[in-house]
Amino acid sequence: MNSNDFPSGPWTGFYQYSNGQQGWQDLLLKFDEGRMSGSGNDELGGFVVEGTYNQETKDALWLKSYPDGHRIQYRGFREGPVPGIWGTWEIPGNWSGGFHIWPIISGTLPEQEAEASVPLPIRHRELETVPA
Repeated sequence: MNSNDFPSGPWTGFYQYSNGQQGWQDLLLKFDEGRMSGSGNDELGGFVVEGTYNQETKDALWLKSYPDGHRIQYRGFREGPVPGIWGTWEIPGNWSGGFHIWPIISGTLPEQEAEASVPLPIRHRELETVPA
């Protein structure tokens, strides 16, 4: 298993609502011995991330929590040569959709994805640490 499957550092990506609308998110993630933690920003503001990942199965489960108590469950996996985590998010009983996040490598999209799509501007801003 490649230790770079879950690299710590800056990540970016999008989440999608069931109506197709997308939102971007920027994250600063730490992966260490099966535990995943970090912080990030999206259109709703700052949030913290706490969860787990498995190097063997390439699964990741985490909770995205905002200071106001709003929480979103994420379940994803690593698959194939494209860096990143794909999967679904859910606010139990209310909303759900898909997502894709990937590590920022030289400020570009993953090479394979960039070849298959129009380059997208990656919105980077200083990531704020959000109190737990």
